[in-house]
Amino acid sequence: MSYNTTLNPEAVLHADSNSFPQLALEVFRYQHEHNAIYRQYCDALNVDAAIITSLTDIPFLPISFFKTHKIVTGNKQPDLVFESSGTTADIPSKHYIADVNIYKRSLLQGFEAFYGPAKDHVVLALLPSYLERKNASLVYMAKTLMEHGGHTASGFYIDEWEQLHAQLQKLQQSGQKVLLLGVTFALLDFAAAYPMQLTNTIVMETGGMKGRCEELTRDEVHAILKKQWQLQHIHSEYGMTELLSQAYATTGGIFKCTNTMRVFVRDINDPLEVTETGTGALNIIDLANIHSCSFIATEDIGSIAVDGTFRVLGRLDHSALRGCSLMTV
Repeated sequence: MSYNTTLNPEAVLHADSNSFPQLALEVFRYQHEHNAIYRQYCDALNVDAAIITSLTDIPFLPISFFKTHKIVTGNKQPDLVFESSGTTADIPSKHYIADVNIYKRSLLQGFEAFYGPAKDHVVLALLPSYLERKNASLVYMAKTLMEHGGHTASGFYIDEWEQLHAQLQKLQQSGQKVLLLGVTFALLDFAAAYPMQLTNTIVMETGGMKGRCEELTRDEVHAILKKQWQLQHIHSEYGMTELLSQAYATTGGIFKCTNTMRVFVRDINDPLEVTETGTGALNIIDLANIHSCSFIATEDIGSIAVDGTFRVLGRLDHSALRGCSLMTV
């Protein structure tokens, strides 16, 4: 079936709580028409796209399709490709980004809604393992924040802890606002080696425990980092290769979506049973994925409160290990 699907990609950047449902339905019809893989998936479920009027009735594409198929909407050539990490036995996910400016603008407006202008922050990114491979979306995210911040003190670190410590101390003394963005295992190791006071620094963990996830819950990780760096709160970022939008937790691992993203739960035993609140596997609508697929069934387990905030509780048993979603709360 054909629709009038001349959708302006700019519209998704201006989503708010009132316009999001209608925009999501328009994106669904657009992608059903112009994304062959997604349309085939909908057909396999015998979904009549013409009668979909509720967000919870939209089919959510299993995230594993990004490993096995090229998920694109339309015919535009990609500006770049984000690629997930993976073991030798695991096929990496690939996300083809047809318009990198949509990603950058979504990222910046989402970040600034939580933290204010990027130019106010020096960004220090402790991202071992991510920096050591190509096409990591997390590295691109940090690079974008650094570029728009414009601070010469911003930079990436792998294991240069002494230099990172010196930079943090210098910025602490100057009163400059700092975002220390890091994978969880690296932040823990660095904090153990360099306890200090970081009163003007936002510490944001992005997940990543390198197999140590069974030993510490997210609350325990945050307690250690708060103690070592004399902080009241540790922030968290929720994102992934297959998504262009982020959610942020400013305290206690309670995430709130940016304006282009909304989270739902699906029943673990009945994946077509989707609700707006409760506990189950997480489904995500990401309007910034306008040129790939905006309706993603993740392999994370979570709980969603009535105000739309959510927690990440773990992973589906059959899922490959990945990132912060391994940490229970």
